[in-house]
Amino acid sequence: MALSDDILAEDDIEVEAVDIPEWHRKLWMRGLTGEERDAYEASRRQVRNMGTPQQELILINDNMRANLIVKCLVDENRERIFTDRQAPALGQKNGKVLDRLFDVAARLSGLTDEEAEQIEGNSEAVPSDGSISSSPASSDAPSGSSYDASAPTN
Repeated sequence: MALSDDILAEDDIEVEAVDIPEWHRKLWMRGLTGEERDAYEASRRQVRNMGTPQQELILINDNMRANLIVKCLVDENRERIFTDRQAPALGQKNGKVLDRLFDVAARLSGLTDEEAEQIEGNSEAVPSDGSISSSPASSDAPSGSSYDASAPTN
């Protein structure tokens, strides 16, 4: 087997059990894949005044915690329990719980404190060449997983 095949075969998505006493249950949080993280970060950005000297990149904070949590919260079989369309409803739940789950999801997904702060509300300028990637469409259904479906361990 080639080295690239060995690397691609690795199950490297971290999963962590999270006790949620407010919901009377234990659930699991998984980290995002690289592709999922890129899509999440792109969905949090919008260009204002496109094509003008005042062009700027705005970070969108609307329901950002729930939008990440729905992508990362899984059951004991590592299957997503929420669709992207359920993020608004999840956003109506206890803010303290959502904040705790967001922190776990961000950590498992490799979002550094600096990146999380940017997503939480700091604007940044668009590069001088005007380059910016467009936001991909979000999925209606939970994404399938490419890793083994055995129950996660702590």
